[in-house]
Amino acid sequence: MDTRLTQAQLSQVIAEIDRLSQLRDNELDREQVKQILQELNLPDDLLDDAIVQLRRREALAQQNQRHKIVISTVAIMIVGLIATVAVVQQKQHNKIARIAAIQDIVTLKDSTNSVTQFDRTKDAQVFYRVTLKNPPINDRLAVSCDWLDSTGERIHQSRFQTQEITRSPWTTFCFAPLSSQSKPGNWTVKMSIAERPISEETFVVK
Repeated sequence: MDTRLTQAQLSQVIAEIDRLSQLRDNELDREQVKQILQELNLPDDLLDDAIVQLRRREALAQQNQRHKIVISTVAIMIVGLIATVAVVQQKQHNKIARIAAIQDIVTLKDSTNSVTQFDRTKDAQVFYRVTLKNPPINDRLAVSCDWLDSTGERIHQSRFQTQEITRSPWTTFCFAPLSSQSKPGNWTVKMSIAERPISEETFVVK
């Protein structure tokens, strides 16, 4: 074992020996403790029980301290998580709030022309195409469409996620089936982005 020390290491060793010496001076052996108890007219036969209780209290205090540290750490993590979620939600809300519909039409499947009347015996589907401005680029949107017949009853709901948006404006669409059982009259379709109403149109089913 190499016992050679630098001047800095020697100073540290001296400081450590001094600390240990002070600790030893502060410690009392069993006989010294018994003598003190006798001087205080206290029964020394309870010494062992008292030491056990003392050790238990010290262990309990250390355990409580560890619990407080763990609880504090968990609380800080929860607060941080809540703050992070709030920031993310606010950013998402701001993205959605900027989106607006600049054009929307009700049409047939293979057409981009607006159609105002549909024949339920001939037209199998109705499409709703909406052009959005300020959509979040390189992101996707949760879209829903509610289709209401002439009585105001929701007869179909479309829920989907758009493809990754690569440009602005951005056009998306939803559709609903028609059949001979569909009720004639004025229908309404409403589109929402992340549950926020964005546009609606009416059309006629004959």
